[in-house]
Amino acid sequence: MQDSQPTPSRRGFFFGAAVTGAAAAAAIALPGVQLPEAATAEPKPAPEKGGGYKLSEHVKRYYQTTRI
Repeated sequence: MQDSQPTPSRRGFFFGAAVTGAAAAAAIALPGVQLPEAATAEPKPAPEKGGGYKLSEHVKRYYQTTRI
């Protein structure tokens, strides 16, 4: 009985990786493409008197998972 799919080869893998890399490089090099606003925004400065920590819902959920 023969498989309908060919066995993967090293040559095919490297060809696919090269094509993917070339596509990524082309996407970056395209003129007129702008980065999303979040990527270009500068980070917020730290608070002067501390207070940067906030006990948010996801932090509370994390603390719940660490309880024994």
